[in-house]
Amino acid sequence: MGKNDRTVSRRPDGSWANKKDGASRAAGLHRTQTEAAKEAKEMLQNSGGGELKIKNEQGKIRSKDTIAPGHESSVMDREH
Repeated sequence: MGKNDRTVSRRPDGSWANKKDGASRAAGLHRTQTEAAKEAKEMLQNSGGGELKIKNEQGKIRSKDTIAPGHESSVMDREH
């Protein structure tokens, strides 16, 4: 786990949280997963990069992506 890694996950109330890994509170709550992921990606880009994990509604990781300054392909990694 890197210091700038972030996870997008669904909360019991139905909102989507953008949370820095290891933090006790979410940085942002959103109506959609897309909105939360967009905010998380922007925060990672502004803080020097890191790993973005997006969880599905059941709480399982559905995708991982390294945000700049990572040196990966532009294709998002997928885990099933």
